[in-house]
Amino acid sequence: MTRSRALLDWRLRFAALSLIWGFSFLLIKVGTDGYAPFQVTFGRLLFGAAVLVVAMVIRRDGLPRGARTWGHLAVAALLLNAAPFSLFAYAELTIPSTLAGICNATSPLWGMALSLVALSEDRPTRLRVAGLGLGFLGVLTVLGAWQGFEGMDARGTAMALLASLCYPIGWIYVRRTLAGSSHSNLSLTGAQLLLATLQLAVVTPLFTAAPADFPLLPLFAIAALGALGTGFAVLLQYGLVTEVGPTTAQMVTYFIPVIATAAGVTLLDEPLTWSTPVGALIVLAGAALTQVRPRRRGPVEQPEPSSTREHAEAVS
Repeated sequence: MTRSRALLDWRLRFAALSLIWGFSFLLIKVGTDGYAPFQVTFGRLLFGAAVLVVAMVIRRDGLPRGARTWGHLAVAALLLNAAPFSLFAYAELTIPSTLAGICNATSPLWGMALSLVALSEDRPTRLRVAGLGLGFLGVLTVLGAWQGFEGMDARGTAMALLASLCYPIGWIYVRRTLAGSSHSNLSLTGAQLLLATLQLAVVTPLFTAAPADFPLLPLFAIAALGALGTGFAVLLQYGLVTEVGPTTAQMVTYFIPVIATAAGVTLLDEPLTWSTPVGALIVLAGAALTQVRPRRRGPVEQPEPSSTREHAEAVS
């Protein structure tokens, strides 16, 4: 009975995390209806950082020390938070939230392509290369390549794809610079979000004017996007990784575009053609294949330090 309740418990949290991150793209769209993209991102980071600071106080977990660590975290904050969050917000000015959610699912594809160059231990296999090709075929299907990308906003789509590319670049950077860190995941992520918030606090006034009024629905959307999608969701994922392992926890990635599409179509009346769900399924199938690891023979390879791995996964 205890085991059954435990399984139900993590499954409920897995479903909650999928819903929170899946609805994030709808919340971005609603937020940009009342505020500039940089303002949406700044609010998102501010509310998200506040949640993690409260969690750190409750758990009596301090901020990391050392100029080198803070320097690397500043770069990670740019690559994993400030840049992709801002790019998605700007992209959703001209593309549907459904498309943004599907573009987000291409991160594993970009990650595999980059790891072949940047990570010497990540060797390609025929299956993973096939997954890479299949995934980008799915992207072309979503975009309607055979119709000459008719009706597709190229700039907004490029921004969304660039945002998804930022994540694997950030993951690789974190793995190379913060591996073996003695600081906790919560400490590293809390500091990173604080730095990303500071970055947007500097950038936002330079490129946007202060809002003349504060429409409530977009403001509530930004607060939910930050507190739930950027703060509470990180805590949820840490718990899942600890309880069921990173492989199972990462499966949430494959539910996000499905939920984002359903939310955009049903709540925002965004158009849906057959190529969108079909292409999304192809993207997810390709992404899944790129994550298949070959069985190793001989001595067992030492795993990457869990604190670094979990930190890189959670901050996105």
